[in-house]
This record gives sequence, C-alpha cells and structure tokens, in this order.
Amino acid sequence: MHETVVLIPARLASRRLPNKPLLDIAGEPMIVHVWRRAVEAAVGPVWVACAEHHIREAVERHGGRAVLTEPSLPSGTDRIFQALARIDPERRYRRVINFQGDLPTAEPRILRHVLEPLDALGCDIATLVAESADPRDRDSPHVVKAVVSFLPQRPELGRALYFTRAPAPTGLGPVWHHIGIYAYTRDALERFARLPPSPLERRERLEQLRALEAGMTIGVRTVDTVPLGVDTAEDLEQARALIAEEKDR
Repeated sequence: MHETVVLIPARLASRRLPNKPLLDIAGEPMIVHVWRRAVEAAVGPVWVACAEHHIREAVERHGGRAVLTEPSLPSGTDRIFQALARIDPERRYRRVINFQGDLPTAEPRILRHVLEPLDALGCDIATLVAESADPRDRDSPHVVKAVVSFLPQRPELGRALYFTRAPAPTGLGPVWHHIGIYAYTRDALERFARLPPSPLERRERLEQLRALEAGMTIGVRTVDTVPLGVDTAEDLEQARALIAEEKDR
C-alpha cells in the first residue's frame, strides 16, 4: 500500500483568472492536466481537494478522484488538511504532497524530487527551489527567495533558513527561486494546519514562515526549472502553447 498521497487544492474563486481550474487547455480543463501530471509521477494515489461541485464533476468525468471541502477555507493548506481527514480517517498515508492546481505543464518528476528531503534529512516539510541568476528575479517581490544551507555531501539538498520577497542572500551568487510545492509528514501537516498565522508570515505574506517560526524544519531539493504557474490570461496562453507543442512531438 502506498504511504504517500498527492492532494491538489482547487477552487473557482480566483481573483486574477476566474474559474481557473476549469479553463480549457487542449480540450480539457486545466485541473485535469494537473491531475494527470500527478498520476504520471506514480508516487501514490492522487485526489483533487476542491471547493466546488463543478471541479469534482470535471475530474471524475476524466477518471480522477476528488473530494469536496468547505469553500470558505482560507488557504490551500487548510483545504488539503480537511481533504486528508475526509479521505483517510484510518491514517494510512504517512506523507502528503501539496501539488498546486495551476501547474498544468509541470514535469511529473518534480513530485518525486520533493519527497527526497523527507527521507534524506528527516525534516518535517520539504519543498523545491531552482537557481536563478536573473537580476529581475532577485529584485522582484513576486519571486519568493529561499535562503538555504546546502549539504556539502549532497549539494542538491539543504535546509531552509528563511523565505523572503526581498533580495536574499546578499553578495555574489545565485538566488534560489522558491517553488510552492510541498511534501509533509502527516504529523507535520496536522501540526502546521493548527498553528495560528505568525508575525513573519503576516509581514512577508508567506505561509511557510509559520512553520519556521514554530521551530519546524523545512528541507529543500533543487530542480533545474521553475514550472509555469497559471495566474493570468497570458500565462494561460503560454500553457496552451506548451501543451500543444507536447502533443505535436
């Protein structure tokens, strides 16, 4: 039996791109593309944790599994926490991947990579970063930077010391662009979801700082690219073009 479950939070109430999970890409809703990528990773069962019946119906129509959660939940983490309790009251799953529902072109292998810090470092939470030497990334508040202490013996792995929207760390060298995909031990997810928002979390508007302020450990695995997140109409057109290219190969 798999000990890992992949949960994909999804809701229709997007400010910048309304009905985002159901928008068409190559004849299928975006959430179906995300679900299919997660299935291809073959790390465990995949469920869409959705806020509305329309998303559940779209996923199930294409052969997937979905669970309804309260529409009023404030974050994707809260949504997967509630979904996990509903699909697994027997506590069969020890590890949980939170795979964002707006990454329709993400490579399935990154879901395998995000599990590595849990196994290698014994951390509470794991996430991904990609190296960037682009000065626009360094200066942009829209790019979250991870400050990471990497392991000399395993340079692709490290422990996160901080996350920020500011340019960090200072000095010569790359910045590490944080990718908002997480793996949790089940105990860590349950602890994290019950913590109140922390002062640094509110200040930086970064949920993962709640875990660090509470003394939880976050492990990091490097990957070579940042997957396209669909937040705007322009992003959607780019995703459509990328998937059309894949189908033409």
